[in-house]
Amino acid sequence: MNTRMTRQIVVIGGGPAGLAAAAAAKKNGAEDVLILERDRVLGGILNQCIHNGFGLHTFQEELTGPEYAARFIRIVEEQQIPYLLSTIVVDLARLENGRIAVSVMNRSEGLFVIEAEAVILAMGCRERPRGALNIPGYRPAGIFTAGTAQRFVNIEGKMPGREVVILGSGDIGLIMARRMTLEGAKVKVVAELMPYSGGLKRNIVQCLNDYGIPLKLSHTVVDIKGKDRVEAVTIAEVGPDRRPIPGTEEEYTCDTLLLSCGLIPENELTGKLGADLSPVTSGPVVNESLETSIPGVYACGNVLHVHDLVDYVSEEASEAGARAAEYVSGKDCAAGEPCAIRAVDGVRYTVPAVLRIGKMRERQVIRFRVGEVFRDAEVVIELDGKSYRSVRKKIMAPGEMEQVILPKKDLEEIKPSVITIRIRTNM
Repeated sequence: MNTRMTRQIVVIGGGPAGLAAAAAAKKNGAEDVLILERDRVLGGILNQCIHNGFGLHTFQEELTGPEYAARFIRIVEEQQIPYLLSTIVVDLARLENGRIAVSVMNRSEGLFVIEAEAVILAMGCRERPRGALNIPGYRPAGIFTAGTAQRFVNIEGKMPGREVVILGSGDIGLIMARRMTLEGAKVKVVAELMPYSGGLKRNIVQCLNDYGIPLKLSHTVVDIKGKDRVEAVTIAEVGPDRRPIPGTEEEYTCDTLLLSCGLIPENELTGKLGADLSPVTSGPVVNESLETSIPGVYACGNVLHVHDLVDYVSEEASEAGARAAEYVSGKDCAAGEPCAIRAVDGVRYTVPAVLRIGKMRERQVIRFRVGEVFRDAEVVIELDGKSYRSVRKKIMAPGEMEQVILPKKDLEEIKPSVITIRIRTNM
């Protein structure tokens, strides 16, 4: 392999986002697409997600994670899209000619550079580091992130422990509560710092309620006991300021503490490239084409923002691949002035964050997350401060994405400079 090569489109990541993006780019006319994957196999995190529940939107059937990944791997192979495994991207840099230099390393070829006309970022996300949790006590063996425990059980066939406490109610933590129970462990409690769960409602029902596992909201771990191995943890209720309330402490004997305290996009490469990052999601800011602030660089999947359903990842990634193919083919249309999307009054963020009306599809999906639980509320859309549309929702929760759809023809007529999405209560 040459130490420097050129490609039309380089897709960084061979998980669900990267696979769907590459397939869509090829389908939409890009002849020269290359996938770079750091693992030994394609499929990404789906390979360790052996539970079902994937694919209901995309394939209209219920699949396990590996089955879902296999569908897209087969599409990529049928399209004869090349990929490099066990290959790590170490740097991205924009060149004077407008292309992107992708610095890559693997064992067989060493360090080499790929000059790409367009790049699709699909690196996924990572679990929040334990150091940010500030839990008092010792740091003995038996403390794992939920994702690490999932890999041990589902891929390596190893049990992290037999008596388990889980801190955090993200989807991986909820799923691991059920998985550990099915493998014979006793999950004693799931403690959640916030007054609401960060996971899907269906996972709370199917993974906790169905197995009699208690979920304690507004609780956190305040002490870890044990020097060589976890022996017990103490949890306590927290107040509105997220500080433990004295006198509410409860001790649980256990040999394992799983941490499911959220996910954040793998944003190191994005930051190195100089793309604008969202202070809320930590992922890149993108427009209607899923293009970052760097022309020709697109982002999709969990590297952009953490999704609740892999089906949405595939849908979003397919759009990114199609847009990247349009970019390298030179097919372009008038963009018009960018229109900012503001998230206020209960809406944490939106994807995209900017619309160029001239480049919109006929219907633009805008996904967003709320910052707290809302019941019997309205999603209000305003164009330049004037009410455009409202949608009533029975319940909205931070663990699940919401969306609104804007027709292009309406925005072409009104030509707004700012779109505001807010939550209205007290109806």
